[in-house]
Amino acid sequence: MEYLLIFISAIFVNNIVLAQFLGICPFLGVSKKIDTSLGMSAAVAFVMTLATIVTYIVQKYVLDAFDLGYLQTIVFILVIASLVQMVEIVLKKVSPALYQALGIFLPLITTNCAVLGVAILVIQKDFNLLQSVVYAFSTAIGFGLALTVFAGIREQLELTRIPKGMQGMAIVLVTAGLLSLAFMGFSGVDGGLKVLFGLD
Repeated sequence: MEYLLIFISAIFVNNIVLAQFLGICPFLGVSKKIDTSLGMSAAVAFVMTLATIVTYIVQKYVLDAFDLGYLQTIVFILVIASLVQMVEIVLKKVSPALYQALGIFLPLITTNCAVLGVAILVIQKDFNLLQSVVYAFSTAIGFGLALTVFAGIREQLELTRIPKGMQGMAIVLVTAGLLSLAFMGFSGVDGGLKVLFGLD
């Protein structure tokens, strides 16, 4: 039940974009079309889960073992950037179709602060490896859900008459704020689940 709680909380209650405001750049930049947002979501899910596993191992068996915790941020950035490059090279050789499908989204993930944020959060929350993987994957699903819903709304906005003063980025930011408020409706769900399953 603890893993279910982590899963639900990461997707709805503490959504990485709408509640913690990490990964805003791709959220605003890649959310014009649903198909591109789905591609980005798949790439983020893959890289975020893989990066969390690798950074967790680096933290526990290198940084903590040699008392180098102060290097966490820079080491994690280097690990994530290297991992994205390595994944890109391997995919190009092993599965050209998947590489073509992900396209430009793989290099974009290197600059997605949500990946680094999740890698640091699992260490701060003192999760074990399995909890970290569940948290990373469910956070990626939450990111993808927010991105896809927002892309659908933006596609709908293209067909709507918007006042001149609100056109462009203004209506996009207002819409993002309203979507964030909508997700705040889930804020009591994790507390209710804890009480229901006796985890409090």
